[in-house]
Amino acid sequence: MELRQLEHFIAVAEELSFTRAARRLHVVQSGVSAAIRSLERELGCALFERTSQQVRLTGAGAALLPEARATLHAAQAAQDAVRAAQDTLRGTVNVGAMASVEVVDLPALLGQLHARHPAIDVRLRLATTGSAGLAHALLGGDLDVAFLSLPEHKPAGIDARELATVPLVLVVSAAHPLAQRGAVALADLAREPFVDFPPGYGNREVVDRAFAAAGIVRRVALEVPDIDMGAALVRHGLGIAFLPAFVVARTPGLHVLDVLDVHGTMLRWSMHLGTSSTRRPSSALRALLDLVDLHVIAL
Repeated sequence: MELRQLEHFIAVAEELSFTRAARRLHVVQSGVSAAIRSLERELGCALFERTSQQVRLTGAGAALLPEARATLHAAQAAQDAVRAAQDTLRGTVNVGAMASVEVVDLPALLGQLHARHPAIDVRLRLATTGSAGLAHALLGGDLDVAFLSLPEHKPAGIDARELATVPLVLVVSAAHPLAQRGAVALADLAREPFVDFPPGYGNREVVDRAFAAAGIVRRVALEVPDIDMGAALVRHGLGIAFLPAFVVARTPGLHVLDVLDVHGTMLRWSMHLGTSSTRRPSSALRALLDLVDLHVIAL
């Protein structure tokens, strides 16, 4: 079994397409197909179910995938050790983040990493399914590090460090009837339409948990994965929202109301730095982690 075969297998498994895998690997499709056939012959089983419409993993293929990723990670670690001894860091770091979170100046962080170690390649993935999707990708080996919001009980297999905690404040438009009040209870909001992030995002989970603990059903009328868009929708009277406090200062036309959750404390949302607790970080990943604290923004 060759590392090249495993690399081709992982690409097909993640892309679920021989064509896209070949494009990703910068090889011809026939080369990918040949590598997979050779691996299947060596293992004595089919790794993919192929039809004219789709490609999907067999049970054997699904069992091989995490082991193949672990093998490539181990091989990369061996290469990193040799390169570190030669004072040259190389490798690839797969980074996941949420598009509208400003706790970390991600462009500056990646720019400094490139300036210090130009031979390190960075692959950046912005979340389309929130922190839950980033955590899943981190556990599956698609990501090496993720900037995400984790629940109180973080998933097994993830090491997480809190980077910042931000208050979530209730905002309404300046013209909303509630704007005449200084404070409200959660029960006062049961009939109000909310603007919120989709399920899977950390701030959505915080608010959902508070309402569930209070036994109150709320109505989420609009779901948007962008903080500034959410603030703009509230400003134009399309709903109310719990948003990070730092958004209010830059969005005119919003009114903040005091709300206490069921524990008598303000709702808070936290940003974490997540890595795998089961895979040894590569030298390239450690180089990035060493720079993170320099780019955490005080909000």
